[in-house]
Amino acid sequence: MKLGVNIDHIATLRNARGGFEPNLVEAAKIALKEDILALTMHLREDRRHIKDKDLYDVKSLGAKINLEMAAVEEIQKIALDIIPYSVCLVPERRQEITTEGGLDVLSQKEYLKDFIKPLKEKGILVSLFIDPDLSQADAAKYCGADYIEMHTGSFSEAFEKGDYKKEFDKLKQMAKYAQSLGLKVNAGHGLNYQNVYLMKEIEGLCELNIGHSIISKSIFVGLKTAIEDMLALIK
Repeated sequence: MKLGVNIDHIATLRNARGGFEPNLVEAAKIALKEDILALTMHLREDRRHIKDKDLYDVKSLGAKINLEMAAVEEIQKIALDIIPYSVCLVPERRQEITTEGGLDVLSQKEYLKDFIKPLKEKGILVSLFIDPDLSQADAAKYCGADYIEMHTGSFSEAFEKGDYKKEFDKLKQMAKYAQSLGLKVNAGHGLNYQNVYLMKEIEGLCELNIGHSIISKSIFVGLKTAIEDMLALIK
């Protein structure tokens, strides 16, 4: 199981005041020295944290980028230009603080099938960020996705309340079913230093994409240590 480090919140802090600090590229350099799979960056339509230039600057380091994006033509054009290692299609609402749920693939599977095709033709791996709903896995397979990324937000909230078995069982069932369809499985959202150990119980899980918890801890211990501590928990 590999780790993808989401560096969006470094850009969020930078944008709070404007200017160049904290420097996103310097953060990327620190992260890339660790045993991670990729840097996750969400280029939102409203550019509230990651900016277009950030993507190009980080790509110039030779980084593998997992580009989180809405399934819209504007961002697709950027993805086709920059050619990230992978893209993860996510739902997006302007008023949300963070992504609130999985993408409803089932209701737009024909559109997504066409949207995904040019990305795959460029050799970009495509993941769909979905709730642990088996019908959504079927739709992801139909669309031609390589991966699903299970939305672990409900599990993480349940973990905080101390009663997470039902939500965790949904994740395990979803992972098993998606793999039976030939899809690879990642997970992310709300995972932290307290609950991430449980992900090792999900067979075949490829990658965890974690940002907020790592960046939060890095304020106190530094980014290098924060990443190393997370890696130690998932290995």
